[in-house]
Amino acid sequence: MTNVLPPVRYRIRPHRPDAHLFAVDCIVADPDPAGQVFRLPAWIPGSYMIREFARNIVSLRASVGGEAVAFEKLDKHSWRVEPLAQGAVLTLSYEVYAWDLSVRAAHLDSTHGFFNGTSVFLAPDGRSNRPCLVDIQRPDGNEYRDWRVVTALPRARDAAGAAWIYGFGMYRAEDYDELIDHPVEMGRFALAQFEAGGVRHDIALTGRHDCDTERLAADLQRVCNWQIDLFGTPPPMDYYAFLTMVVGEGYGGLEHRASTALIASRNDLPWKGMQGLPDGYKSFLGLCSHEYFHTWNVKRIKPAAFTPYDLANENYTRLLWAFEGFTSYYDDLALVRSGVIALEDYLGLLGKTISNVLHTPGRMKQSVADSSFDAWIKYYRQDENSPNAIVSYYAKGALIALALDLELRAATGGRGALDDLMRLLWQRHGQTGVGVPEDGIFDAVAEVGTTYGSASLGRRLSRWLKNAVEGTDDLPLPRLLKTFGVDYRAEAAGKGPTLGIKLVAGAGAGAGAGEARIANVYEGGAAQTAGLSAGDVLVALDGLRISPGGLDASLSRHAVGDIVEIHVFRRDELMRFSVALAAQPADSISLKLVPRPGERAGRLRRGWLGG
Repeated sequence: MTNVLPPVRYRIRPHRPDAHLFAVDCIVADPDPAGQVFRLPAWIPGSYMIREFARNIVSLRASVGGEAVAFEKLDKHSWRVEPLAQGAVLTLSYEVYAWDLSVRAAHLDSTHGFFNGTSVFLAPDGRSNRPCLVDIQRPDGNEYRDWRVVTALPRARDAAGAAWIYGFGMYRAEDYDELIDHPVEMGRFALAQFEAGGVRHDIALTGRHDCDTERLAADLQRVCNWQIDLFGTPPPMDYYAFLTMVVGEGYGGLEHRASTALIASRNDLPWKGMQGLPDGYKSFLGLCSHEYFHTWNVKRIKPAAFTPYDLANENYTRLLWAFEGFTSYYDDLALVRSGVIALEDYLGLLGKTISNVLHTPGRMKQSVADSSFDAWIKYYRQDENSPNAIVSYYAKGALIALALDLELRAATGGRGALDDLMRLLWQRHGQTGVGVPEDGIFDAVAEVGTTYGSASLGRRLSRWLKNAVEGTDDLPLPRLLKTFGVDYRAEAAGKGPTLGIKLVAGAGAGAGAGEARIANVYEGGAAQTAGLSAGDVLVALDGLRISPGGLDASLSRHAVGDIVEIHVFRRDELMRFSVALAAQPADSISLKLVPRPGERAGRLRRGWLGG
């Protein structure tokens, strides 16, 4: 007879929405005789920074049969309960403060509740591979009687075998890893639904909005169907949820195995009667597309360093350029290939990505491989000097994916593409659970190049990719895009000279409001050469007051090389600098379709963009 180990049971209830407190119980039927240890993750997969979620636990009690038992804290996120008699059922009860309105942690008030499992579910040592049962409870009070729940966490079945959705009650997970990979939204939310790849998809919108949910569902359906077709049916989930918090200003997303948590500005959502495709809506569709692509790339095709995750410590890999960068390439590409946006819209988005990378002096100092490895201390902990010191493995990683795709298509006459690499990785790693080794992408590129071209092509492309991700040279995009009938133009962002600075965003609402405080001083620019620093508040230029909205207009009255006198406050000291104005760099990129490309270029372009 098989000895079935008991599951780990949890209860979670919005205990005091007014105080932003979740009450959580973790019940272990057979605690470790030597003293059961419990741990809370220090970070959440997809967001590579130690976040110390345990700091939000405000009270904790251990008990057996209602009687308190002793425990001790071992470190910042671990507790050990004293040894207990055989047969004792241990309950660990604690409160979690939830006031982080982001996609990474937990948030609770009288309007809604949201949590990631990494923020609220303590894991009992030695039992992470056991099934978990979670009783998600409604907050007390009649004012919450109309609250619902949406999550991709599977619903447990009652004694009659029935299953239902959107309700409070019992949910289940095969193990702790699955438990924490399904965020939960509860409250009053609008719902839109569509089917893609034979799977139901929900869009839950929390917060005030006037979203045209039919338009949003129709557009996302096309994007999701395209991505499912890319990797092949059936998709690797039987349900998917877009959990969207709608706010005045906000943007962000975090991927999970069968859902994504999103934050969006209400102005970025489509509305009834909306004409055209506003930039904000394109941005939101790109965000949804990005997180959905992660269903395959990083949630299932993942670095060997993430199999399994060590949630107590940093998990180092040099491959985030492939898992985030390649996903960033496909997010907008999926929009144009699915027909949601036009070719011109896509080229506009691609031009912005190229410009953003070129705006960053740090691209000449840090490779995307190093950026991936140092994400824990640099990319996710940026400061005023970050543009001069780091490169984004998202943005430059996307450009490397673009260049690799174009190189592969051009060299094979369109027979091979990056799509083939992604499918190979899916078959070899995503469907098997075997992590991608640190050199695995290079080996897979060599294999794809060999399959669709020759062994020498495979070796050449593999070497090219390794040099691109380990080096700091700019990519040969003008040449590659020309082969596909796309004109690459580099111009200055504006007329007139520049100081080589960026001001703090939102400092004022026009030419006469706010203070002009410097956020970043760019490497080698006029301001840095003269001695200006981040944090300085610009006061006057040649004796005339500077406001955030008026700086460019003031500079436009001067020529490159002019010497101007700038007064600033640094701390509480008024300081004066003589600045030699510099020319604006030609790093603003626009891409245009060549009207009548040659036969080969036209064929390659159609294969790449699908139009």
